[in-house]
Amino acid sequence: MTQNLKHDTMNKKSTQKDKVGKMAERKKTKRGKYNWLLNTFIVLLFIVGLVLIFNKPIRNMLIATNSNKYQLHNVSQEKIEKNKKADVSFDFAAVKSVDFQSVLTNQFNSQPLPVIGGIAIPELNINLPIFKGVGNTSLLYGAGTMKADEVMGEGNYSLAGHNMTGFTSDLSILFTPLEKAKAGMTIYVTDKDNIYQYKIDKIDVVTPEHVEVINDSPGKKEITLVTCADAEATHRIIVHGTFVDKTSYDKATDTMKNAFETKYNQIKNF
Repeated sequence: MTQNLKHDTMNKKSTQKDKVGKMAERKKTKRGKYNWLLNTFIVLLFIVGLVLIFNKPIRNMLIATNSNKYQLHNVSQEKIEKNKKADVSFDFAAVKSVDFQSVLTNQFNSQPLPVIGGIAIPELNINLPIFKGVGNTSLLYGAGTMKADEVMGEGNYSLAGHNMTGFTSDLSILFTPLEKAKAGMTIYVTDKDNIYQYKIDKIDVVTPEHVEVINDSPGKKEITLVTCADAEATHRIIVHGTFVDKTSYDKATDTMKNAFETKYNQIKNF
């Protein structure tokens, strides 16, 4: 009888120990899960913080990197001629402003873009690909033609590009440097067949409804560059130039060729 009582007592103690052990194990497991969730949350919070702090440099780096992919030395003349037939949009009113999300989204949804040439303004450190049309993706990485029937060296060759002003200061990316354009500066555009030279003669700031600035003028050979004057896009900077000369791409001077050879690299300018 006594032995049975001792045995029962030992069993009860053993059961209690098991229960205590299981409870401790459950608490340990819960603490482990809690710590894992807490650590994960801290890491995610840290990553989000980094993105918020460095989203502009990351955005600018992606723009510069992708713009370099479409530089003239990466595109053949045959490809340019093919791209001239691409079906694209010329609806400038549908163009969206540049933000981190749009740049990142297009980075993961990359697609071939219709490069048809290049534009260079050496004194402003501008060297960009020219795309056919004003598609939102194209304008993230270069300039776009504003009219379907545009021809370099004829009529009013009109190009649009983004101005990143208001997002950061002294940024040399896309058409932002046009804020510093001055009369007398040289503009080069090329389709790798010829290089067309223009001279800036006028800079204006207008409201968006003044679309007549890109119209052709009978008997005149001009170039018009259009970009936003402020972050809210309430005004446009209009840089106008007159035609100077046309030179065969093969016979172009070193100055002309070097304008298009300079790597577009504005990563350091945040």
